[in-house]
Amino acid sequence: MIASAPLKVVLIGLGPVGVRFAEELLPAVAAGSVALTIVAAEDADPYNRVLVAEYAVGAVAREDLAIADTDSLTDAGVRVLRGLRARHIDRDNRRVLLSDDSSLPYDRAVLATGARANVPVLDGLERWSTGETVGAEGLDDGTTAGVCVLRTAADAEQVRDVVAAGGRVVILGAGVLGIELALLLAAAGVEPTIAHFGPTPMPRQLDRGAATVLCAALEQAGVHVVPHMRAEAIIARTDADGVRRFRALVASDGRSLEGDLLVLSCGVTARTELAQGAGLRVGGGVLVDHRLRSWTDPSISAIGDCAHVAVAELHAHDRDVPGGPSGLVGPGWRQAEWLAKDLLAGLAGLGHPVFEEDVPGVVMLKDDRIGLVAAGDVSPEPFAPVVRGEIPARVALWADLEHGTYTKMVTREGVLTGFVSIGMPRAAAELSVLYSRRGELPADRSLLLRLDAADDGAPRATGRDAPVCLCNAVTAGAIEDAVAHGCSTVAEVGRATRAGTGCGGCRARIAEMIGDFGALEGAAA
Repeated sequence: MIASAPLKVVLIGLGPVGVRFAEELLPAVAAGSVALTIVAAEDADPYNRVLVAEYAVGAVAREDLAIADTDSLTDAGVRVLRGLRARHIDRDNRRVLLSDDSSLPYDRAVLATGARANVPVLDGLERWSTGETVGAEGLDDGTTAGVCVLRTAADAEQVRDVVAAGGRVVILGAGVLGIELALLLAAAGVEPTIAHFGPTPMPRQLDRGAATVLCAALEQAGVHVVPHMRAEAIIARTDADGVRRFRALVASDGRSLEGDLLVLSCGVTARTELAQGAGLRVGGGVLVDHRLRSWTDPSISAIGDCAHVAVAELHAHDRDVPGGPSGLVGPGWRQAEWLAKDLLAGLAGLGHPVFEEDVPGVVMLKDDRIGLVAAGDVSPEPFAPVVRGEIPARVALWADLEHGTYTKMVTREGVLTGFVSIGMPRAAAELSVLYSRRGELPADRSLLLRLDAADDGAPRATGRDAPVCLCNAVTAGAIEDAVAHGCSTVAEVGRATRAGTGCGGCRARIAEMIGDFGALEGAAA
């Protein structure tokens, strides 16, 4: 009997999502049913970009960023090509052309190219490509010295130098990542200033009330926030060593913010150049169906921040396809896991259910001092008029600006469709569970607010099924079991369950659970 040839899979991109996809295929690679080749633009081993800000301020070590050892992948039978870029996909001949002029045949190509940082056009800001070919899958562009986007370990090194010198950092953009960086810098003794164009920070996640409470909390934490600043230019001066370096950010109204470093936190855009060059249709990312296959070519898939999942039959003729990449690592990981299982099911001749997108993710600000958690649409106002025939949104809210607490809950027909909570961690944890499960709120909404009272006696719907790590969908019960079986550190729990290996926002909670378990054991002894 002649053995069938292995399925040739070419994975383009080796970030966190690409690594997860490769890991899920390792048993098939070892069995000889899949021949996996990975094209990785960076020379270094893959690392967790989500924790780059923590590394920049010295909160984590460089080795703590590692998410995979390419030598171990190679030992398992995977071919890893580091420091090369995919230049073009020849769909007719099913080959991926590389930056060294070699090519790779494929049966299935998987794009995990992620997203690139948005670099605004500013007078005086120089920018150059680090890729060898325009449109190639590769690295972020280079910029004027003293200006970075904080996407790579190299960017983090620039921040570390300023932190060590106790310098000043200007952050352009008031999204989640920019605010998290500012809080980390303030805690490290640096003077951070956030400049943004709109009236309030985090406009995609917060209503005006929550944004007002957040701004007050940021100022108290040592972060200066400058709204309504339309950035127009930078001032740079040439140092004694001949390097032109950032000195100030200038607004259209003439205001300027001086600093030793400018961090651009202006969002990201999916890397779709490779897909577009191959003639694939793109929207907010590479358009794929609910089998994560390109609308244009089913032999090509996309996962993570470069993937835009949408139903082709519904939107094939739409100019602007609704939706887009989530921008969160958790949904990307689940896409990677699903796609690997789908490929293996196809090899075995088995059916596999279609991919189901997650409920829009819960966004958590990684700072225990502020305790901000948000999800869904929180724009409805409690006293807004309702159009006849529409299902009204019901809004309940609590605000205490003096003490930095705020919670807003939005429901439709009793089901929680959006919430934001600041400074009320127990209510936020309960709302996160209810939102993820599309659960109904109690008729008396104030029960949830009482969870953060000192004499908390309100019932909770959490327990072992409560999600702790949102990125990896790890429950409290799974972590408790890992600790009971000998895991005594956050890192050990991460290796056993993957909890805490994504954004890192749950690490404090995991450490607390480990401590609680140790205290119980000590009491029992």
